[in-house]
Amino acid sequence: MRELLNIALPKGRLGEKVYARFAEAGYPCPLVLENSRKLIFENEEAGVRYFWVKPSDVAIYVERGAADIGVAGKDILLEYAPAVYELADLDVGKCRMAVAAKKGWRDDTERTLRVATKFPNIARSYYAGKSREIELIHLNGSIELAPILGMSDVIVDIVETGTTLKENDLEPIEDIVPISARLIANRVSYQFAQAQLDALRDALVRG
Repeated sequence: MRELLNIALPKGRLGEKVYARFAEAGYPCPLVLENSRKLIFENEEAGVRYFWVKPSDVAIYVERGAADIGVAGKDILLEYAPAVYELADLDVGKCRMAVAAKKGWRDDTERTLRVATKFPNIARSYYAGKSREIELIHLNGSIELAPILGMSDVIVDIVETGTTLKENDLEPIEDIVPISARLIANRVSYQFAQAQLDALRDALVRG
């Protein structure tokens, strides 16, 4: 029996879209789509073993070798800088990392800028590049509340349509970086199975 390729998929809509791409590229596993509590699905014929994990954990599974490859958002790769190879931009899950503030807000450069975010490393790096002194406020959810309640001047967050910002009287003021789903590989797996992983990457990108 040949060695199965371990593939970490992000749970949710993005993972389902990405799985469809894998299936079209010749790596199907119909069990993945069954409504069950199972987390691991194998198709020996296609040589794959899929498992669902929290999107922010995909890179950890790949970095530590539990998965040979996986799909993670560029935001995760920038924030945590995992020791993995980025093989391809899959051109799905597209959005952007942006700075947003209350409508009409103007930056007073004499003051330290208060920045609320789930992505402290991205925010720190961005403002360091602008030589702007900041105070970071690390939050885990409902980032939009921070400027509304006067806790922060701006937020750094993922913006897809901008609807949530608009509904809370906020607006994007600067784009930091475009975000999309990336195919990543474990470094050791890639060394030993480069031809196989490159073939998979090429099939996915063609699809």
